[in-house]
Amino acid sequence: MTTSASVPAGPEDAIARVGTVTDRLVEANERYAAAFTDPGMDARPVLQVAVVACMDARLDLHAALGLSLGDCHTIRNAGGVVTDDVIRSLTISQRKLGTRSVVLIHHTGCGLESLTEDFRTELEVEIGQRPAWAVESFKDVDQDVRQSMRRVRTSPFLLHTDDVRGFVFDVRTGSLREIDPA
Repeated sequence: MTTSASVPAGPEDAIARVGTVTDRLVEANERYAAAFTDPGMDARPVLQVAVVACMDARLDLHAALGLSLGDCHTIRNAGGVVTDDVIRSLTISQRKLGTRSVVLIHHTGCGLESLTEDFRTELEVEIGQRPAWAVESFKDVDQDVRQSMRRVRTSPFLLHTDDVRGFVFDVRTGSLREIDPA
């Protein structure tokens, strides 16, 4: 499977794509900035919601959830797992920027389902240092969403834990399936 990022659209596009991917991103930003108008927003999300999701490139969260710029805080990592750093971001989001709801989104076909904590050992053998972080791999995506909901609901740092809902996004259909926290 190819993407528009990997295949030039035409001869003029091929010339523009000489260089690194980062060079292309910087060029795209220059075009964006030339037409940019300050929307006059602050950092407080309009819908008072924070979305925690996997970093998977197949998830276009704003489109999938009908969100616009400024609607939510988006926190992404491998697996959409609620880690200490996610709790840190949610705490700042709630306590300093007014969010009240948390939406957790994992997805089908996640790469963390094929990893194990052995990945850390492999890194240690290769580099000579064991990472301090956990891989947070899982075999059951529904159970991992439940675990993430529990981590949010039981965090002493979060003020608003009554509206925490978890979902699995189907990468083939684009549909969300809500996970019962029980």
